[in-house]
Amino acid sequence: MDQVLAAIPRATNPNVLVGYDTSDDAGVFRLTPEFALVQTVDFFTPIVDDPHTYGAIAAANALSDVYAMGGKPLTALSILAYPGKGDLDVLAAILKGGAEKIHEAGAVILGGHSVNDDDIKFGYAVSGSIHPERIFTNAGARPGDALVLTKRLGTGVIATALKQGIARESDVCASIEQMLTLNREACETMLHFAVHACTDVTGFGLLGHAREMALGSGATLEIEVDTLLLLPGALEYAAAGAIPAGLNNNREFIGPCVTAAREILPELEALLYDPQTSGGLLIALPEADAVELSLRHPAAVRIGRVVPRAATPLTLI
Repeated sequence: MDQVLAAIPRATNPNVLVGYDTSDDAGVFRLTPEFALVQTVDFFTPIVDDPHTYGAIAAANALSDVYAMGGKPLTALSILAYPGKGDLDVLAAILKGGAEKIHEAGAVILGGHSVNDDDIKFGYAVSGSIHPERIFTNAGARPGDALVLTKRLGTGVIATALKQGIARESDVCASIEQMLTLNREACETMLHFAVHACTDVTGFGLLGHAREMALGSGATLEIEVDTLLLLPGALEYAAAGAIPAGLNNNREFIGPCVTAAREILPELEALLYDPQTSGGLLIALPEADAVELSLRHPAAVRIGRVVPRAATPLTLI
């Protein structure tokens, strides 16, 4: 995709405050000196069996990009691919689950677009508001910053374990509960601190999104592996071989950017590449603020620090 985007003509506009140059979570366009529009889009195939839950997770995942920028969701447009002869009750449940989650975020659905497709896909294009001088991009991390993550890892591995029939119901429920949790509270909390960079951890896994932050910031991120919080069962399922295809793709692409300063269990290393759905926020901010943020938002955990650029963008310690 990077190669393709490099060939696309770009229009210069001083009101484009964040484009796709640094692979950020959303774009930002300034409308007035005090108001800018933050926009994003995301959709995917079902990752759980229950259609209502699937719709709600898809909405939470799409909303997350706005929160990662420090914005407030305002409106949403649904994106739907669904079989023309598919069960309409299932379709209604997907749309209802999504609508309820969008409304929980305080946003409204203005409409959408659907196509006839045998493979179900669902999500939203979300627009939000943000102050032009209060934007959190993934490119502002500074040496000396602490790294904080606001959700546990393992949703991709647990979803794969579910498909393989080896996942415990309690573990699946814990994963679903986390995916349904909006990043709104984490966003509202971090607005009180001197955040230098932020991104949400989704399809490229923790290391994929950390790589983008490191490259955009011209720094190296040190990840303290033993501090990471994992969803229950995730480590066990990874050891049992419940490895999603996206995890292997992430590892193949991101692996050359990673240096391990010590030996790490293979199943734990795998979870660092695990594609997350509706994952947490990865935040770079001063050490003192990181401590206070963790006190105000108990789900937030310090997982590392930012250092001057080393041989690779990422170091596991």
